[in-house]
Order: sequence, then C-alpha cells, then structure tokens
Amino acid sequence: MNYKIDEKGFYGKFGGAYIPEMLHSNVMELQENYLAITQTEEFQTEFRSLLKHYTGRPSPLYWAKRLSEKYGTKIYLKREDLNHTGAHKINNTIGQILLAQKLGKTRIIAETGAGQHGVATATVCALMGLECIVYMGEVDIERQKPNVFRMKMLGAEVRPATSGSKTLKDATNEAIRDWINNPVDTFYIIGSVVGPHPYPDMVARFQSVISREMKEQLQEYEGRSNPDRIIACVGGGSNAAGAFYHYLDDEDVTLVAVEAGGEGIHSGRSAATSILGTEGIIHGSKTLLMQTKDGQIIEPHSISAGLDYPGIGPLHAHLITTGRAEVVSIEDGEAVNAAIELSRLEGIIPALESSHALAALDYLTLDKDESTIICLSGRGDKDLQTYMKYLNHE
Repeated sequence: MNYKIDEKGFYGKFGGAYIPEMLHSNVMELQENYLAITQTEEFQTEFRSLLKHYTGRPSPLYWAKRLSEKYGTKIYLKREDLNHTGAHKINNTIGQILLAQKLGKTRIIAETGAGQHGVATATVCALMGLECIVYMGEVDIERQKPNVFRMKMLGAEVRPATSGSKTLKDATNEAIRDWINNPVDTFYIIGSVVGPHPYPDMVARFQSVISREMKEQLQEYEGRSNPDRIIACVGGGSNAAGAFYHYLDDEDVTLVAVEAGGEGIHSGRSAATSILGTEGIIHGSKTLLMQTKDGQIIEPHSISAGLDYPGIGPLHAHLITTGRAEVVSIEDGEAVNAAIELSRLEGIIPALESSHALAALDYLTLDKDESTIICLSGRGDKDLQTYMKYLNHE
C-alpha cells in the first residue's frame, strides 16, 4: 500500500484539485513550481536555518514520567508547544512564506480557527515585511481573543467571517473568495493538510520536520527510531501529518488519529468526520466530509476551535479508510479533563486540540514495555478562558 501522494495529487482516491476556473492559474503555478523550488539546496538551507534560529527547533521529545506511571507505559511528548508562537503551525508558515517570496508574491492571506495559524502567518509576514490578511470566523474571534490581539499586534488585518457557523469552514470560504479576486499578487497560506493539490502534500512536507526529529530523539532515549505508537489530534490534520510522515511505511508503528467527538458522536454536535463523514469535496479536494444526503455541509462542533472542521485532510482520509491509522473520538469534557491531568502531573498546560490526543490514552490498550509518542501540538495559553469556565464549575 502506498501512503504518499501520487503525481496527480491523490492519496488513493482522496485529494486532487477541484477548483473553480478562476483559481486554475493560481493552483497550476503552485503545482508546477513547489517541488522545484522547495527541494533546492538554497531553499532547504534557508528553511532549516529559520526553523533552528527563529522557531527554536528541534523541539524536545520529553519523557513524561508521572503520566507514564499513571498509564503503566512509556509516554513521550513531542513538544511543539515550545515553538515560537506556541504551536506546530510556524513550521508550515515559514516554508510557505519562503515559497511565496520565490514566486514574487507581495500580499499574504490565510484562514484560521483557533488562531494559531493566523498568529504564525502574521508572524512570518512581519518577519518578511509582507502585507497580511487573516480570515477568522466571528465565533472563533470571540473565543480566541488572545490570538486575535496577537495577530493585530503583529500588523495583520483580521477579517471576520459572518456566514454559516462563523467558524473555520467559513473563514476558509472567505479566504478562497479573496484569492479569486486577487490572483496575481496574492499567496494563500493554508494552515493544514487540506485544500487543492499541492497544499496537502506541501504542508505535510513542511511539517515532516516533526517526525524527522522524533526518529533521532527516540534513538537517544531507547536506541531505536520507531515507537510502538504515535498519537496526534486531527482536525484538518497538519500536526498529525507531520508526526506520522516518516513512519507512514513503517507498519509496525501504530498511528492513532484523534478526532473531536464534541458533545457525543451522534449528538448532532460533533466533528468526528471519519465516523460521520462520507466521500465529498470541500475546499478543493476530495475527502471525508460531514454532509447531508444531498451534499449540504453539516455544521461541526468542538470545544476546540482548531478541530471544528467538517472534513479532514485527504492523507488522513486515506490512512483511515485503508486501516493504516486507527481513530479515537474524544468528547469535549474528556479533552478538558485530559488537559487538567497533564497540567497537574507534568506542569504542562496543553492546547485544547492537543488535549484530545492526550485523552485517547484512556481508550487504548497500553503495555508497560511499549513506547508511545503524543504530538503536543500547541500550548494552552489561548484556551485558558475555556479551562477557567470549566474549573469554576467543578
């Protein structure tokens, strides 16, 4: 079984570029140039230099001793929360801003849900002196105020998406409309492994630094490169794509994709796409999608703004439908409890997205001799308001 993208931009039957004619030239420009540019020694040297000296990579692989003792197994945390801007998103935005510059683009647009991708995009635009416009759902603007302030502090314009559920899906719609209207000077930095080809592959490649480092770091701990299991949360799924990337063909490594179960998978307020979804097209690619029988998108729900998306990246759709990745769905309350547990056992306050991955430990059969790596995709500063509400009700 092949888990990498093919020459037409598909992972098995998922992926591709289903786009309006007005976006054809933009997407073709990327398809024809992204590998030729990003695989040059010059690009890689600049990319890796910024990851090291600006982002602060490599991020540590931390043996969580007390968490391991509680679950009776060896648990390591890949500390993407320690990156500059507080999440894995910066890995991808640095790669894409360098590509945008090579293509002569002067105006950057992005979409954001939890705000972490928006902050990371605003950060690299400030670094490179480029105009930055970030689209964000009105609901997410309200529940992620600290990140909205960060984007504005960095000089970005935050434009609210006021249609639909006023969350990530709607912000993405607005960003695509902008791109259609400004095809020549504008580069769209997509925040996850979603969208038309080549975005899913491009973002996965930029995020693959996560698993490349994991291989080296586990070798130092255990004298081997492969853990028994990798757990990562999946909304669109860029942190999971990065954590899984160098292990895709190592089938002795179990891959666990953790989705947002919301208030319950069958409650009508969930984002468990792999269970509730069917094949469909969203934002330019064929994937698993929460939709009605006549193709209307079902509004997702998650306590976590970063997992509140009705689809998943086509790579993850392929991994899940072929059985390469296992899926666990975590409800809102379980994620918050997992965040409190990590905070009190290890002194690390995780993002709500990462908390879903942590909560999956309760659903897995774990052996004392096994090693599990959890991708801690972001830190919890942005979610303190949500955690405070929950703790006040304890």
